[in-house]
Amino acid sequence: MIPHVRRSTINLMEHHHHHHSHEGAASLRTAFFLNLAFTLLEIVGGFWTNSLAILSDAIHDLGDSLSLGLAWYMERYSQRGRDRRFSYGYRRFSLLGAVISTIVLIVGSLFILSEAIPRLMNPEPAYAPGMALFALVGILVNGLAVLRLRGNRSLNARVVAWHLLEDVLGWAAVLVVSLILLFWNAYILDAILSILITLYVLYNVAGNLRQTLALFLQAVPENVDVEEIERQLLAIDRVRSVHHTHVWSLDGEHHVLTTHVVVDEEASKDDVLRVKGAIKTLTDALDVSHTTAEIEYQDEDCRMAELM
Repeated sequence: MIPHVRRSTINLMEHHHHHHSHEGAASLRTAFFLNLAFTLLEIVGGFWTNSLAILSDAIHDLGDSLSLGLAWYMERYSQRGRDRRFSYGYRRFSLLGAVISTIVLIVGSLFILSEAIPRLMNPEPAYAPGMALFALVGILVNGLAVLRLRGNRSLNARVVAWHLLEDVLGWAAVLVVSLILLFWNAYILDAILSILITLYVLYNVAGNLRQTLALFLQAVPENVDVEEIERQLLAIDRVRSVHHTHVWSLDGEHHVLTTHVVVDEEASKDDVLRVKGAIKTLTDALDVSHTTAEIEYQDEDCRMAELM
């Protein structure tokens, strides 16, 4: 018997990963306070050692601190629930934080390049023992912050981690140069290492920016294969065809899937319920946060056909 309701739209599930979200915000908070405290110490140390490299890095770290603070705020803001204005909630604000943080990092890196390249021609002396001391502290502080963010899946936290990793690598370079300067006045090495590290970080950040902008434009997440999803939907008993399947992401972690599933015109209510259950099992395995599937029958027209 064909049910009298010919079209059924179902919301199959709404998973909330509060644990990961709160953990991400806490990690960003820790990284922010660590970075800000060290930046203030670094400014004092730059004048003490008469090292323009440390003062330049202090300016860069100040930009990082501002970026971290913004990322922390955006991550917390993204945890707000849905309301009349944002029916999906505020998770996409985390992506906005990632974009802003990435832009800040790119600008900061370009600033470092603008300072380092002239020093290839005019190296400047600095107090090597003080540089070594601050390099060790810098590696420790920024390294702890990177470890705090390790394993965090949000793009926001990953971009921030690149901020901090750049600082770790930068301080490692300062440490190597300061040790060499204790025995040899090769001040040009500071500029060379700074350029190499900055170019490496820019290369990786460009990839993150590309991915983040793609998610902003509602591209299919990189780890999702829409054609494979449709093949698995077609394998469900009583399903005759699938169309208008779309997958996009709220923030790089929480994905949304919508699809139209056509069943044969003789499908009963129990058949439709089994189809719904199979779809839920499939989307559970894909770790989709929100799935909407519209069940259609073969003898009815799809309303979306006129819009696509």
